[in-house]
Amino acid sequence: MFVQQLEPVADSLGLSALVATLPLLTVLVLLGAVRMKAHRAGLIGLCAAVAVAWLVFGMPLGQTASSAAQGAVFGLFPILWIVVNALWVYRMTVRTRHFDILRRSFGRLSDDPRIQALVVAFCFGALLEALAGFGAPVAISAVMLVALGFDPVRAAVVALVANTAPVAFGAMGTPVVTLAQVTGIPLDTVATVVGRQTPLLALVVPLLLVALVDGRRGLRETWEPALVCGFAFAAAQFAASNYVSAQLADIGAALAGAGALVAVPHARRPAAEPVRAAVLTGARSEDLDRDDPRADVLRAYAPYALIVAIFSVAQIPPVKDLLTEATRTFDWPFLDVADPAGDPVGGNVFSLPLVATGGTLVLLAGFGTAAVLGVHARVAAREWAATVHELRFAILTVTSVLALAYVMNLSGQAATIGHFVADAGAGLAFLSPVLGWFGVAVTGSDTSANALFGALQVTAAEQSGLSPELLAAANSSGGVLGKMISPQNLTIACAAVGLAGKEGDLLRKVLPWSLGLLLVMCLIVVGQSTAVLGWMLP
Repeated sequence: MFVQQLEPVADSLGLSALVATLPLLTVLVLLGAVRMKAHRAGLIGLCAAVAVAWLVFGMPLGQTASSAAQGAVFGLFPILWIVVNALWVYRMTVRTRHFDILRRSFGRLSDDPRIQALVVAFCFGALLEALAGFGAPVAISAVMLVALGFDPVRAAVVALVANTAPVAFGAMGTPVVTLAQVTGIPLDTVATVVGRQTPLLALVVPLLLVALVDGRRGLRETWEPALVCGFAFAAAQFAASNYVSAQLADIGAALAGAGALVAVPHARRPAAEPVRAAVLTGARSEDLDRDDPRADVLRAYAPYALIVAIFSVAQIPPVKDLLTEATRTFDWPFLDVADPAGDPVGGNVFSLPLVATGGTLVLLAGFGTAAVLGVHARVAAREWAATVHELRFAILTVTSVLALAYVMNLSGQAATIGHFVADAGAGLAFLSPVLGWFGVAVTGSDTSANALFGALQVTAAEQSGLSPELLAAANSSGGVLGKMISPQNLTIACAAVGLAGKEGDLLRKVLPWSLGLLLVMCLIVVGQSTAVLGWMLP
């Protein structure tokens, strides 16, 4: 048995924590300063974590390698299993041109560019985030806005800022699933607390979007549909994450937000020509005026309806129990770790949810999508393989980052840092979202930031007397606000709208909004850690 040590360096917690941060600093410096590709930085950071675990914290090399392998396996299944299958569904809609039909359908909902920004960037972007995440919502939303006539810079800014509120539950709940796994807190508990933080952002972001599109006039003239859309989104995200399923939180929120927006009479009024002339400075796609048969429109919406239906059925208690029976739990080989108190850690045991996982349910929806859209089995299989190839570097990045996180967690590095950070005391509640924000700003992924800092947040909370559930959730909720300034997302946005090389210009436009919303989230978490907003927590 390997027993974790908190002060392996000169019996000093400070020096030990400094050494323990080396793997994280390695990744952050390579990504932020050296501008190395994320998958390479992740692999080098993993090597640094292994070296520190073995040479400094005394973890046997065999157990160190085993903990890294467990992290990599968790990255592949269920995390990347969800992402690959979700992106596969999207690729089939693009191949069959049903995605173009969907885009034209959105364009016909309203000719007001401020409403179009809410429909495309906020609501449909949230749906894409729910299904795929990892940059897809920003790229697709930005392209659609440019096709509607938006200036490329404005389209990119709107897409980036909109991609905030849904991120914590993106890719079928992947970030919160990862957070639950690395912290040992039950998924339902983590999702419940996150679902009482990020919906508050959803109340603000739609108002911010119409202001970004059309300044004070946009806010003055379209505040009502923006507020209704945000409230419906927030209510649905809260209800789904607290009482239904974390995997359905963003899907339900996106559909509720879009439905509420369309139901507001003001949203369907024709836009004044001065508004359109001021906002739509780009070239409008000519195919937007094409009429599509009703049957084709229904088929374009079918993949998303299938996903909602399958996930909803999977939440019915008897069905859920049946799916859970296929879960396999076993002792992870070559791993026997105890915490500093001598108690076995949860990482010694590994659960493999073969059927009761989002990826498998999305795969079933993918089979249904192929049938509805008329995609031949061979073509569908080729699209699935092409999806894996497209995500090959993302797969390497996620597996290496999760392997790094598992090595740091199981060797005791995260616990050492957490004990040291706990000295911040009450100020830790304010700093907790900042840590998540910083992690996402550097890695580009709320999933990766949760894997890196989730266990650290819990340890620090336990040592400082704060709620571990609150700080773990704050890591994810603060992280969503770093997404718009991450180099990966900025690059994706620029490439999507033809602004390659203009990432710096885009960063200057979105950074103030990222910092402003982060301050709001920090104040929310501080309030929830006290009697002021403590009533919000379960």
